[in-house]
Amino acid sequence: MELTDVWFVLIAVLWTGYLVLEGFDFGVGMLLGLLPRKEDRERERRVMINSIGPVWDGNEVWLLTAGGATFAAFPEWYATLFSGFYLPLFLILIALIVRVVAFEWRGKIDSPQWRAWADRALIFGSWLPAVLWGVAFGNIVRGVELDADHQYVGGFFALLNPFALVAGAVTTLIFLTHGAVFLALKTDGAIRERAAATAARLSVVTLVVAGAWAIWLQLAYSGKGWTWVAVAVAAVALVLLVLATRARREGPAFVASAVAIVGAVVLIFGSMYPDVMPALDPANSLTVDNASSTDYTLTVMTWVAVVLTPLVLLYQGWTYWVFRKRLTAEHIPASVGLTFDPPAEPVAVGSGSGSGSDGSGPDDSAGTPGA
Repeated sequence: MELTDVWFVLIAVLWTGYLVLEGFDFGVGMLLGLLPRKEDRERERRVMINSIGPVWDGNEVWLLTAGGATFAAFPEWYATLFSGFYLPLFLILIALIVRVVAFEWRGKIDSPQWRAWADRALIFGSWLPAVLWGVAFGNIVRGVELDADHQYVGGFFALLNPFALVAGAVTTLIFLTHGAVFLALKTDGAIRERAAATAARLSVVTLVVAGAWAIWLQLAYSGKGWTWVAVAVAAVALVLLVLATRARREGPAFVASAVAIVGAVVLIFGSMYPDVMPALDPANSLTVDNASSTDYTLTVMTWVAVVLTPLVLLYQGWTYWVFRKRLTAEHIPASVGLTFDPPAEPVAVGSGSGSGSDGSGPDDSAGTPGA
């Protein structure tokens, strides 16, 4: 296997890690506006946020690594992708920034209005990337309008084709289901029951929509017999997801939703190969050969990956182990944020009753023997 093929597979693995781990983060964020009860909304939202609080920023590292690996291993792919998809990727970036700020600043101010705006930012910053990542991958696997210089010439609205829009619906549904299953696995009490019931309902819709889209992709854009294996694996995983959520078995349900995402990534990247960015005119497609860096660059990257990747995996696995216990509303303390209220006026010294004549304190001479 050539190093170009190795790095194509490694980039697919990095995207798999991102979509599996950040997928349930997006799902929890999207469910912030749907699951909590009105009478206990604040406490339940804090339970949901705290369920992903220790891990969400680590999960985003997979995206940064995937982008960096693409830039270093396949610079032409990176250049064409980020210039041609500039507007949707810019919108994703804005949504992720807003989401990060909301995570970090939500508890800084003890104000219902402040928390409400932070919650809106979290919900917006979860829904928009969930949809747009699907649209982006749908276009990549379908093929886009590239000229002979490998420049995208299709325009923004060409990206909003039916296949890509359905792909956006698929990622949204699978992330919602994945997030609901994660909440049922990570919480306890009333919110666990509502998350489990939501996952059971969503899993059926996800099975139908994702299954139809996968067959559409396989028949129209794959052209490879072996990718039917990925379709079958994803389909079986989604069926098991439906059964596990109905039986309220959160662990197997989470594994099933994760396997379904893995199957989808294998189907997408397997259908593209040997292209990294297919063009509507196959002669203009970017491939693992014409878009790659030099062998020396790929060799250095491979050694760096061999040394550092196990360390990153060990650290992230340790983080999940440390924060493995379930959360309930009883684990959420009272808010200790700052307030917008003006500070209380200081009391003037000596103005109150019981102070001494010099204002220094109580008059100790009263009632003293011999006074």
